[in-house]
Amino acid sequence: MVFLRLALILGLGSVGLCTTYSTIQDVPNIKWDFIIVGGGTAGSALAGRLTENPKFDVLVIEAGPTNEGVEDSIIPGLGPKTLSTRYDWNFTTVPQQGLNGRSIPYQRGHLLGGTSSVNGMVYTRGPASDYDRLARISGDSGWSWENIQSYLMKNEKLEQPSDNHDVEGELDPTMHSSMGKVAVTLPNDLSPAIDAATLQASKELGGDFQFNIDMNSGKPLGVGWMQSTIGHDGTRSSSATSYLDNQTRGRKNLHIVTDTFVTRVLKTPGAKGLTIRSVEIRSSNASEAVILTAFKEVILASGTIGTPHILLHSGIGDERDLKALNIETVLHNPSVGRNFTDHPGFFIPFSLAPNSIDMGPWVNLSTDPALQAQALYLWKTNRTGPYVQYIPGHHIAWLRLPENSSIIKQFGDPSSSQESAHIELMLGMSGRTYNAILLMVSPASRGSLTIKSNNPFDNPLIDPGYYSSQFDLLTTREGIKSAVKFSKAPVWENVITGLLANATTDAEIDAFIRNNTVSGLHPVGTAAMSSVNASWGVVDPDLLVKRVSGLRIVDASVLPYVPSAHTQVIAYVVAERAADMIKDKWRDVRASSPLLVLQQ
Repeated sequence: MVFLRLALILGLGSVGLCTTYSTIQDVPNIKWDFIIVGGGTAGSALAGRLTENPKFDVLVIEAGPTNEGVEDSIIPGLGPKTLSTRYDWNFTTVPQQGLNGRSIPYQRGHLLGGTSSVNGMVYTRGPASDYDRLARISGDSGWSWENIQSYLMKNEKLEQPSDNHDVEGELDPTMHSSMGKVAVTLPNDLSPAIDAATLQASKELGGDFQFNIDMNSGKPLGVGWMQSTIGHDGTRSSSATSYLDNQTRGRKNLHIVTDTFVTRVLKTPGAKGLTIRSVEIRSSNASEAVILTAFKEVILASGTIGTPHILLHSGIGDERDLKALNIETVLHNPSVGRNFTDHPGFFIPFSLAPNSIDMGPWVNLSTDPALQAQALYLWKTNRTGPYVQYIPGHHIAWLRLPENSSIIKQFGDPSSSQESAHIELMLGMSGRTYNAILLMVSPASRGSLTIKSNNPFDNPLIDPGYYSSQFDLLTTREGIKSAVKFSKAPVWENVITGLLANATTDAEIDAFIRNNTVSGLHPVGTAAMSSVNASWGVVDPDLLVKRVSGLRIVDASVLPYVPSAHTQVIAYVVAERAADMIKDKWRDVRASSPLLVLQQ
């Protein structure tokens, strides 16, 4: 992978990227083998891999703008500034009963690279048992932990952090690859006193908080160093910058069109059975539709929200819901849009006593414009300083409820095994507080993605269903108690002075949870994978849509369970394995049909 300095990125723009267009009218009339709808985390990775075969002509259609020159995406520490901008879909959930009727923002990346261009860049693979469960449910052993190792290695490129500090003891290098696409690094040494105290607390408490040298070994439980998709050059390593670097974009068989909205997938005229290899593109309600057809496959890679949104508007979904919106049913499948699963989470702030610990020179960064200017100068000159990272913390604790927990006895255990976590705590300092960012990572709650009209330009109805299962609320409550326990390790005496939320009783803790929960932004499940003969699900284990020819889905929507991890790694695994499946199927087949048609 070629890493670019910001000046070079800003200066070159699209020089040499001759296959990138900003309107569909500029796209040449080519006999496309594959049309990929969505240039996000999975879509960009898939395009990069498919075009390794020079016989495949691939068109990527991305609804958002290019990622080129977007400073708030390139610089890790400026990532939060992409929220509520043109680089965000600006979705909002429906009112959540479990959140006291609150609706909350739901950020999704609206630019090339998708959410990998705006996310927190945390690199977590999750437990081996999550993948083994996927293999078991799908009936395809190729999804097992053992069998996806090659895809993890093809994806990851482990690099030194930009400050070049010695990382011995911070991860197990035998678990990683330096030959993949997406750069992965450990955090820079920005807050040594806080980091040392966090590790000391882990040592003092032991047990659930015992040190784990590498949470990405398939056994994540314990406290370990955070790993992030940030390169040695201090830039975000997204799907767009890694899989669609300049060298890849120079391939004659890859074409990318941005700022282009796919409204529907369509039946292909004259094909046998239900064959869907066409897409409808419109720039607005009033605009004329452009229809493109792929010779081999249309591949939906629009994510857990975008993919079911397109399917439903295409008449693929529950026929009763479609009929109510005057949408003709093309394929009755009630699983489309169901099973929406996400991680709820929030900040747990602990107060730090003044002068009790060295907080470092950047403690006032969020409120001091002079420090912000200095941080940006450091990043631009030598890729150091606080803007080389996004998450305010350097460690993660992965925790489980005790096996004799009354919660598990009452509700069962939705996690994949005893090596899978129920709670994630991202630990570290932000400003003058010590924070534990809590995510409930094995939820039993399920929600849905539906549409409110037959207008594809209307935003979908996003209902994560947070805390619709009592298991999730009670487990999250225990997670807060675990964070408080961590804050009371001997090393924090006279340093951490208490929980700022001041919630002590179960009722107060529950109120804090409901009033402060936001999304972990790890949605999956709305086009779930199941075994070939299952009575539920949207795609088969090969990711082809059930009972349809020519249509495949390659993104996190195919995961029937949300992993006990941040979802970008498994999205890359899905894309990498899908690329091999597609290459194998179509290795010797050439395109032979035309296909740019203006709808009359």
